[in-house]
Amino acid sequence: MKYYGGCDSGSTYTKCVILDEDGRIVSDVTLRSRINSVLSCQDALNQAVEQVDGLDSTDDICYLVGTGYGRNKVPSADENISEISCHAMGVHVADPTVKAIIDIGGQDVKGIAVDTDGTVLNFAMNDKCAAGTGRFFEAMAKAFEMDLSEFSRLSLTAKNVIPITAQCTVFAESEVISLVGEGKPMNEIAAGIELSVAKRCFVMSKKAGATDSITLTGGCAKNQGLKEAIEKVLNLKVIDLPIDPQLMGALGAAEFARQKSKA
Repeated sequence: MKYYGGCDSGSTYTKCVILDEDGRIVSDVTLRSRINSVLSCQDALNQAVEQVDGLDSTDDICYLVGTGYGRNKVPSADENISEISCHAMGVHVADPTVKAIIDIGGQDVKGIAVDTDGTVLNFAMNDKCAAGTGRFFEAMAKAFEMDLSEFSRLSLTAKNVIPITAQCTVFAESEVISLVGEGKPMNEIAAGIELSVAKRCFVMSKKAGATDSITLTGGCAKNQGLKEAIEKVLNLKVIDLPIDPQLMGALGAAEFARQKSKA
């Protein structure tokens, strides 16, 4: 049996997926990224290899594709492919009916339109601002003294929304701390945070060509409050993927590796 790997070196998390010859996922790993991208990728790859009988080391992977923020740092990669292409291919593998993606990563937000073969039709990225990204949500959860999982569910119980006016992460965090200090309902503040991020996704959804539905990828796709806010603001159904949405970049990279090795 031959195996193919994809390693997504993100700014916040490093993900690795290994596929067999038939395209089945035989191993996947998600680790918090270290300062050194090479070491992060090596850790993820080694752990992924340990899960597969018949693989003794990363050298036994037939073809390895690196992607993500640190894609040029993936050790032993045969090729590097942009995360935009890999997210499109990963979503295509997970659910071929999905044609529009909003990828919310640690540092940026992307809108991606997917063609029938999993290639990219069109895409757009936000400016180099952390607002609305994974880093932004981490800062907000810290302001609430919660972990990300707790924070992602908090807004679901809100009957009203307290708008967050600041667009900058630093100023938004200060605004949130002030509102909490004033005794405002925390779930309503959280609803305002989710709403502000959903509004920032509007342009991305248009660039992705979304008409009636869209899917979310990246770690923020697990934020249920954000999913609900996006459905309301964009008037689109958010499709849940059958595979962990945080793995889409690594999955797409592994699928590219499988295709290229067989070409």
